[in-house]
Amino acid sequence: EVQLQASGGGLVQAGGSLRLSCAASGFTFDDHAIGWFRQAPGKEREGVSCISSSDGSTYYADSVKGRFTISSDNAKNTVYLQMNSLKPEDTAVYYCAAGSRQDSGNYYCRRGGYGMDYWGKGTLVTVSS
Repeated sequence: EVQLQASGGGLVQAGGSLRLSCAASGFTFDDHAIGWFRQAPGKEREGVSCISSSDGSTYYADSVKGRFTISSDNAKNTVYLQMNSLKPEDTAVYYCAAGSRQDSGNYYCRRGGYGMDYWGKGTLVTVSS
């Protein structure tokens, strides 16, 4: 069965760090573009960071550049999002998703994940001031 599981969220003070993990089963990440998305109350879902398996290119939202890093471990079929220097405005439910277009990480991220094939349950990140 295809499954995508995000974990690692929690409560952290501003300036702190968290690492989110997304583990896949039933398919392999290396044939997909992978993305992290988030949704906060009153806001639309937005692409935070995505990676294209075709060439490893990455995308980051302007709001997280220099603070977040996406990476993958093919042996574990897992993708990570390292989040540093967290701000209260980073508070949101974070989702991991996969799309069949291997070269379209940027495309998926800029459109809030529209067209992505697999979605997991989100993990809540709360950043206190």
